[in-house]
Amino acid sequence: MLFSPNALRNGFLTLWLVVLVGCQTTTGPTGQSTAIKTLPAPSAAGSADSAQTTKPRWRVPQQVDEPRTLWTRIRDGFLLDPTVEDNPRVDQQRLFFASQPRYFEITSKRAQRYLHYVVEELDKRDMPLELALLPFVESGYNPMAYSTSHAAGIWQFIPSTGRVFALRQDDWYDGRRDITASTTAALDYLSKLSDMFEGDWLLAVAAYNCGEGCVGRAVKRNQALGLPADYWNLQLPRETMNYVPKLLALAQIINSPEEYGTVLPSLDDTPYFAQITIKRPLDLVKAAELASISTDEMKYLNPAFKHRVATPNGPYQLLIPVNQAEQFSSALAQLPESERVSFTRYTVRRGDTLSQIARRHNLSVGMLRQANEMQGSLINIGQTLIVPHGPSTQVASANVPEKRTYTVKSGDSLYSIARRFNVEIKQLRAWNGVDTHLRPGQQLTLRMP
Repeated sequence: MLFSPNALRNGFLTLWLVVLVGCQTTTGPTGQSTAIKTLPAPSAAGSADSAQTTKPRWRVPQQVDEPRTLWTRIRDGFLLDPTVEDNPRVDQQRLFFASQPRYFEITSKRAQRYLHYVVEELDKRDMPLELALLPFVESGYNPMAYSTSHAAGIWQFIPSTGRVFALRQDDWYDGRRDITASTTAALDYLSKLSDMFEGDWLLAVAAYNCGEGCVGRAVKRNQALGLPADYWNLQLPRETMNYVPKLLALAQIINSPEEYGTVLPSLDDTPYFAQITIKRPLDLVKAAELASISTDEMKYLNPAFKHRVATPNGPYQLLIPVNQAEQFSSALAQLPESERVSFTRYTVRRGDTLSQIARRHNLSVGMLRQANEMQGSLINIGQTLIVPHGPSTQVASANVPEKRTYTVKSGDSLYSIARRFNVEIKQLRAWNGVDTHLRPGQQLTLRMP
């Protein structure tokens, strides 16, 4: 499986369960993720009326001898509500994270590739650096995360919102999974929401989850009743009532990791990747070879490309680890054209149709059309078609599930097992041919994303 990071230190685990308990709604940019759980909404007694600030007043001051890392940079850029330290809704989320120290090793492995870039882009716009933690809540920084509402990428854009923010989606490429393009789109959207709610970032973050209309109606409802209209006093969907507290709880843990028994991974405040413009098609396996990196690493950095050939039509950006970028560029310049990509040329015969040719080569009709710059499906006898690599020769996809076996224990239920492994009950049933009854010792097959 392509996205199967090696385990990191167990002490890392506390922080990152946040990624599996975030949630989204279809009215915002995101959908409900199959890899995401929802916590019960806190009671109304847990609400707090907190005024927003634009000053990082709750950050722990950096010690004189403390080395400058990406984490200290993120802390320095915290701008959101400092009065939430005693907020029961935030406390509930933070305690939950600390009680489930399971998934940090996976998410930290993913995030180390992308986090510096996201922080850098936020800094350029003078946006709160807490927003760099949103992909932990949304997707666990997994660019291949895909929800039941068809949201994709680290920022979990649904197709329609992705198109609104110029994220191209076709048979070869999905811009929602493009690290740089989707980050630009997400920050554009968050900036728009902040402007819409007069600089109130908590309302903007809430609207990113449930949609600007949802939050706008809640604000107007409170104003009409003469009630405070800040985030903490709004009645919003349960998911959104938990969404902002999750982000703030995560920020608190990063702000004071020792206080919460968390060891943060070592992350230098330096870029992980460089962006290189490629003008012609290129085999991603060949690209990995030129950069002296694994095909897994190539796919981690360039998850928007759906097939082994990046795209039949350039130019496009390829992300390469910064330490290998110069080597890659030099090797690519010397690569013979014949070795850049392996297209098969097919001559149309009597009786052929485009759909038959596509099926024969394990492609979609859309892929063939795009590779040959065709508008329709009309082909002529003797015509030569370019047939790119099909899925059978693709780089292994990052969302190919990993098979695992679980032994049922006394007290287990389909619900508890599904919750533990972040899968759906209907998936457990389909994978194992079971209904509801389980017996201790029974072996269940799990397909982990």
